[in-house]
Amino acid sequence: MEYTNLGRTGLSVSRLCLGTMNFGPQTSEPDSFAVMDRALEHGINFFDTANVYGWQTGEGITEQIIGRWFAQGGGRRDKVVLATKVYGKMGEWPNEQGLSARHIVRACEDSLRRLQTDVIDLYQMHHVSRVTPWEEIWQAMETLVAQGKVVYVGSSNFAGWHIGQAQAAAERRNFLGLVSEQSIYNLLTRHVELEVVPAAQHYGLGIIPWSPLHGGLLSGVLRKMAEGGAARGTSGRAAEGLAEHRPAIEAYEKFCAELGHDPADVALGWLLSRPGVTAPIIGPRTLDQLDRSLGALDVRLDEVTLARLDELFPPVGKGGPGPEAWAW
Repeated sequence: MEYTNLGRTGLSVSRLCLGTMNFGPQTSEPDSFAVMDRALEHGINFFDTANVYGWQTGEGITEQIIGRWFAQGGGRRDKVVLATKVYGKMGEWPNEQGLSARHIVRACEDSLRRLQTDVIDLYQMHHVSRVTPWEEIWQAMETLVAQGKVVYVGSSNFAGWHIGQAQAAAERRNFLGLVSEQSIYNLLTRHVELEVVPAAQHYGLGIIPWSPLHGGLLSGVLRKMAEGGAARGTSGRAAEGLAEHRPAIEAYEKFCAELGHDPADVALGWLLSRPGVTAPIIGPRTLDQLDRSLGALDVRLDEVTLARLDELFPPVGKGGPGPEAWAW
């Protein structure tokens, strides 16, 4: 396994982050335990979850599964850099969601209880709040850090100007502020290259891409469909994306075959080559999916290959950051 620092911090994390959103709804608890154990065997030490995962309001089912896994001992908790999130709806009352200081503190306490731990290594805001002042948010986060319940704070689904706004407010308080941003980022979805990536690099935030395979569309979906698989690529958002991008995906899978790499490995390898990226989030439902994800670490893409991928999946505008991407 390869390791890197999370943004400008001294924290070492694996170049692949284990996403746990499938634990509970898609993957049984025993299988989830097996996936987490195997992740540690592979050297993956960065685990990401959220209080809303499990999708039963207020239950935090995925966090509970991780907590029971930690409770088995064997140094599991000490080996893991644990990231979870706050913002989503955790109850029917108005103050059981969002980023008010009240909700941040209570949600943290609840996550700690479910996770059966006394500290969250990376506490991420799952979405920006447009109604809560940054002074209130940072006061709550500072309190949790001072109490030893949170070590670092991150964001998720922020715009570039939100990152700048957050960091300016944190600097006024002499607080470390954000150390990471978790965004949707893959060959098919490159909007963050305009402003989020430049902002993250400027402020020293590690970028943690979610949906690196775009719902399975970049994992060899057409080949799998021909073989009778790829259920994820034939339903919901993935099905719409396949209809829209089918010619590019066909060319992509052919190009990956020429390279001698699995399409999923190329998609992850491309993200690992991008400036500012710390660790793409992989969300395996099975041990086999987890094992195969490690192939991405062996992918090295030269300039010719990167240029071909840009042809297949063009960046937004002229490419690169704004305003050059859309202006002279």
